[in-house]
Amino acid sequence: MSKKDLTKKRRLGKQIKRARRIPLLATLRTHRSIQFNMFNRDWRKTKLRSKMKV
Repeated sequence: MSKKDLTKKRRLGKQIKRARRIPLLATLRTHRSIQFNMFNRDWRKTKLRSKMKV
C-alpha cells in the first residue's frame, strides 16, 4: 500500500463523511425535500480534484 501524507488522509476522510447517505429521519422530517446527497460520488468514475501540490 502507498503511504499518504496527513493532508491527503484528512481530505479523503472528509470526502467519505460528506458522501454518506442521508438518514431516513432527515427525509421524513423535511417531507422529502431532502431526498439525496449532493456530495455523493462514484469512487470508480469521478476522481477528487486535487488542489494539493504532489
